[in-house]
Amino acid sequence: MAGATARTPMGHRILTCHSHEIELFQDPAMSLSDTVFGFLEQEWEDHPPDSFEADHVYGEDECQDEERENSVMNTEDKNNFWETQHQLLQATLRRTSSLETRIRNVTKKAVKESEMRNMCSCRRPVTGGCRNCMMREICDRLQSEGFNSAICKSKWRSSPDIPSGEHTFVDVLDDSNPSKREARVIVELNFRGEFEMARASEEYNGLVYKLPEVFIGKVDRLLALIKILCTAAKKCMKEKKMHMGPWRKNGYMEAKWLRVSERSVSSRPLSAGLSSRPPRPRASMLTIVLSENLPKLHCTAVKVL
Repeated sequence: MAGATARTPMGHRILTCHSHEIELFQDPAMSLSDTVFGFLEQEWEDHPPDSFEADHVYGEDECQDEERENSVMNTEDKNNFWETQHQLLQATLRRTSSLETRIRNVTKKAVKESEMRNMCSCRRPVTGGCRNCMMREICDRLQSEGFNSAICKSKWRSSPDIPSGEHTFVDVLDDSNPSKREARVIVELNFRGEFEMARASEEYNGLVYKLPEVFIGKVDRLLALIKILCTAAKKCMKEKKMHMGPWRKNGYMEAKWLRVSERSVSSRPLSAGLSSRPPRPRASMLTIVLSENLPKLHCTAVKVL
């Protein structure tokens, strides 16, 4: 019929959402399934697998670049931190006063002479001397040079932040300058050992190695060094992903030299070969008692072999 619309078989048409028919192909042998896969294949051709993989690899490379940049930044931050700590440590150690220098010179002589004598006046002598005898020697030598020195014992109770503990060292009080408050100088014989750690990093060990074995300095300089070393210890433990013991914290280290509970003046140690105990009698106690109670009797002292 003229003017009639030619009807397209269902295998050759598809309806759109607006009820318009779109002719897809002219081959009556193709099915609807062929049409669907035809669209998928066309989509696949527009975005081939190589392009997808390239985009994916590019994304991975970008992430890796960011990780490398972060790693470089972390390394730079780490190097900057340790370099700063070394600079602060050196600057603090170099800062000294005439009072500290005079005390240091006297202490050096006392330590040298004590090591040369290699004597210990304790009840149980230690070969090479002991810390207590060394402190007494230094304290007495400083007193003989006119310094107000004493052996101090610090002791503190445990708290939520730090455990209890005690420590012994030598200090010197100086009030020679009336325009300034009384100065306190700490003499610590094992200063480097107080900051050593068994599993420390190479950077931390390098910092501790620069510390003097015998520290002589005012309290403000001591506190500055404690802050530098405790900050470095915290950084070291964080880098090694280890727990930092409370005895390594700033408060515990400060307590060793600041919470003094006893300050005693040392008595001058006896010379080599002498003992603080009374001489041991060479006669038996029975003979001594008889001699005191019966003076008219002729008693012969018997030597103790």
